[in-house]
Order: sequence, then structure tokens, then C-alpha cells
Amino acid sequence: MANTTHTSLTPVGEDARVFTGFSHAALWFSLGVGLLVMQVGAYLVPAVGTRDALIAIVIGSIAGSALLAATAKLGCDSGLSSAGLMHRVYGSAFARLPVLLNIVQLIGWTTFELVVMRDGTAAIGEQALGAPLHIVGSTLLWGGVLTLLMTGSMLTLVRQFVSRIGLPLVIGSLVWLSWHFIGVASAQGLTAFMSRPGDGSMGMLSAIDLVMAMPVSWLPLVADYARHGRSGRSTLAGTWLGYAIANAWCYALGFLVASVSEPGTDLVAALLFAQGGLLALGLILLDELDNAYGDVYSGAVSANSLKSTWSIRRWGLTLALMCTALALVLPMHSLEPFLLTLSSVFVPLYGVILGRWTAVMHAADDTLTPAIDPIAALLWLLGVAVFHAAATWAPQYGSALPSLWVTFTLARLTCKTTA
Repeated sequence: MANTTHTSLTPVGEDARVFTGFSHAALWFSLGVGLLVMQVGAYLVPAVGTRDALIAIVIGSIAGSALLAATAKLGCDSGLSSAGLMHRVYGSAFARLPVLLNIVQLIGWTTFELVVMRDGTAAIGEQALGAPLHIVGSTLLWGGVLTLLMTGSMLTLVRQFVSRIGLPLVIGSLVWLSWHFIGVASAQGLTAFMSRPGDGSMGMLSAIDLVMAMPVSWLPLVADYARHGRSGRSTLAGTWLGYAIANAWCYALGFLVASVSEPGTDLVAALLFAQGGLLALGLILLDELDNAYGDVYSGAVSANSLKSTWSIRRWGLTLALMCTALALVLPMHSLEPFLLTLSSVFVPLYGVILGRWTAVMHAADDTLTPAIDPIAALLWLLGVAVFHAAATWAPQYGSALPSLWVTFTLARLTCKTTA
């Protein structure tokens, strides 16, 4: 965990700034890889043609990761956690609302990750052993490993396991699966695959918006890790490069798998029955664990900002146990739309935070932070309204980009700084 001499609302000290650019790149590449990302990439089929899908994947990954990286740089330059940024911009009292919403969504996504890992483990068990593993046992297994990880050091986990061991294994799995399914596409006719049209149910901007969904979903977490960076420049570059490559790769792989498989084929099943898919899927499932860890750790940092008498480690253990219990009883697949809706409030939230960059950097300390910054609060609520209005009345333009543009622009225009 983070050094306990620092609270979640104050900048970390120099002794905790240990992440290099490679550390950030390895971390965010690892966090960017996941079955959920591939499944969302499969949503582009058959709505978007192959060429348009690839263009949308590249543009959306670069743009979405740029926003993530910009927030990471702000976290590194200020030394503040995500909760600290919210307090600095929105006021110490009002910030409790987005912090609490963030904790709720992180509990939800962690629970969802445990369900994904449980279902994947069951599929692997059925393929390898001829019978699916017990649901309760699989859930408790992954939940137990997650809880065990929360007892250790986040800094050590990233630098020693993710960077040195996890990264090459995950890259190897993606290379193998990509090679296999490109081979399938070639056998079916690569020219026909590349020229395959979409059915027109999704426009280019909407496709870009869908691709951006994953990187912007990490906006409420990135500063919790970025504040441990050695420099803003390396943090920006590492986060941007690592996540953009992972996001584009997984979206493209999900699109490819869905394109060459029979309509209605389950993505996990398609990956599992690929040549060498059993091992590759197993490694990807293992990598899925760091997504759950990332959610729980960030949730613990945010929770610590609300109740500082509990350490980040204690909050992490509590949240990991809570999510394991919820994974046993909640129908998480039916709750996915709710989680996506909840995530939408953080796009405009960080549009305002990025627009107030200079105010964050010029604030001397949190003792001068007001209870509420009414302008920032109103801009956030306006951004939420724009997000959902765009999704309802102009879906062809997407919803994340309009909301971000409105909140960032207005926040910058209304930003006041003190020298």
C-alpha cells in the first residue's frame, strides 16, 4: 500500500515517488488488457465496417488515453490522489459526493471483475477437466487471492510483479491469440474481411465514443498511482503509451474474434477453443486480477479520505471481502448497464478538474479549500446533463466528447488562480 505517513488528501513525499515511465507503461498496459475490453470491442460487430472500426479504435484509443495521461500528469505534478483532486477543485464538503460515488462504482466493478474471472475459470475447468468448477469455490478462490494481494505493498506489486513478470506473459498471450485469429481471417478471406461493411447502426463518432469508454472509465483512479511518479513527463508518456496500445489491441482483437466467429458466439468460448487458447485465456484471466486490485486499491484510497482513522490497507481488506461476498449473491451481468451509467458522471467530473489545472497547482494547501466551489459543482452537473442529453437526442455524436468539451472549456474560462 501507499506509505501510511501520507494521507489520501495530502501530496505524497519524495520517498514515495518511485514509478518510472516504464513502471507507468507496464501498469497501464496491464490494466488496459481484459476480457471486458475485448467484449466491448466485439460490440462494433456488425454495426461498423472493418476499416471504419480500425480507424475508430485507433482514434478513440489515442484520444481516450490522452485524457487519462493528462489526468495522470496532474496527479503526479500535484502529488494528489483522485480524492485529493476532487477536494481541491470542488471543495472539501461537496467533494464527498463524487468520492462516495466513486467508491460505489469501484465496488461494483470489482465485483463484476470477480464474476468475469469466476465464469472464465468455470469455462476453463469445463474444457480442461470435462466439468465446470463450482461457482462458489471459484468466487472464493479469486476473492481470496485479491484479499491476499491487499495485504502487500502496491508499489512493490507494480514494480516487481506487474513490470517484470505479468507484462511479458500478457503480451505473449495477446500475440498468440492475435496470430491465431488473423490466421482464421486469412483462411476465410482477408480481402473480404477488410472490405466488410457495417450495417450502419453506429456512426463513426459513436464508435470512437465506445472505444474511449474504457480509458475514461479509469479517470477516477489514475491519480492514485500517478502521484507516485518521479516526473510529470514520464508519467504522462508512460500512461499514454501503455494504455493506448493495450486498449487498441484488445478492442481490435475483440472485433476480430467477433468478425470471424459465428453470430452469437460467446467471446470466452471463442478464445477458449482457439489453438492454445486454454493457456492464453488463463493468463488473461490472471491479468484480470490486477484490474480488480486496481479498483480495490483506489477505492481504499478514496475511502480513507472519508474516514482517515482506517488505514488504506484496512480499507482495502474490507472492500475486497465485501466485493467477494457481493459476487456470490448479486446478478452482476444484469447490473452492468447501471455501472456504465454510474461511470458516466465521472467524464464531466474530470472535464472540470482538467479545466481547473492551474487552480489545482497554485493552491498552497488544503486548509484554504472551501466547503464547496459552487461554480465547479454546477459545471459538473451541467456536464452530466449534456452527457445524457447527447446520448438521448444526438447519439450519432457520442456523449463523452461533448460532455468533456463543455465542462473543460467552461471550467477553464471560469478558473481563478492565486499566485
